[in-house]
Amino acid sequence: MTEQEGVIQFDLRFRPGAPPPRDAVALLDGWRGVLHRLQLIGRDPARYGGLGFGNVSCRRGSGFIISGTQTGERESLAVDGYCQVTDCDPTVNRVEASGPVRPSSEALTHGAVYRARPQAGCVLHGHSSEIWQRATNLGLAVTDAAVTYGTPAMAAEVARLLDAAGMADSGVFAMGGHEDGVIAFGPDEDTAGGLLVAALACALTA
Repeated sequence: MTEQEGVIQFDLRFRPGAPPPRDAVALLDGWRGVLHRLQLIGRDPARYGGLGFGNVSCRRGSGFIISGTQTGERESLAVDGYCQVTDCDPTVNRVEASGPVRPSSEALTHGAVYRARPQAGCVLHGHSSEIWQRATNLGLAVTDAAVTYGTPAMAAEVARLLDAAGMADSGVFAMGGHEDGVIAFGPDEDTAGGLLVAALACALTA
C-alpha cells in the first residue's frame, strides 16, 4: 500500500461535541506554536503533496487530547483545533473521539505510546528531514521502514521499539517508514518539547 500523508487509516468513531477546556490545551498549544515556527509542524505545498504535517497530544483522564487532522498550516489552534480521544485500541484498529474536529491521522500511534508508557503525559509528532536522515548517527531508535504510519502495525512496532531501546518515560525516535517523521514523548509538554528541539539542534550540528 502506498502511504498518503494525512489520511486516517483506522476505524474512527467520531462524535461532534464541545472543545476541550482552554486550560487543558494551553501549554500543549504553546509548544505546538514553537514546533510550527521551527517548521516541524506545518504545511508546505512542496512537501507531502501539499498536505499538513505534524500533530501533538497530551494525556487527560483515561484518554488524551490531540490536534485535529489537517490543521498543520495553522500557527495556533486554540481549543477548536483539538478533540478528546476517549478510547484507542490498536488491536482492533479503532479510535473513538469527540470534539469540534476529527483527530489526527496519527492518533493510533499516539495512543500506542500512551499505552506502552503509562507515565507518558505528552506526545509530539513532527517532521524533520535533518533529524530523520541522521537518526542513526544521533543514536535515535528507528521503527521498521516497512511499517507505515497510523496503523495497528505501527502501534505494535512503537511498543516493540520502546522496549528494545530501553526508553522509559521519555525519549525521541524516528519513524523509518514515514518520511521525515519523528516522535518525542515525556511525562509533560515541557519535557517532550525540550527533547524534540534538542534533537533538532543536534541534527543541525551533526
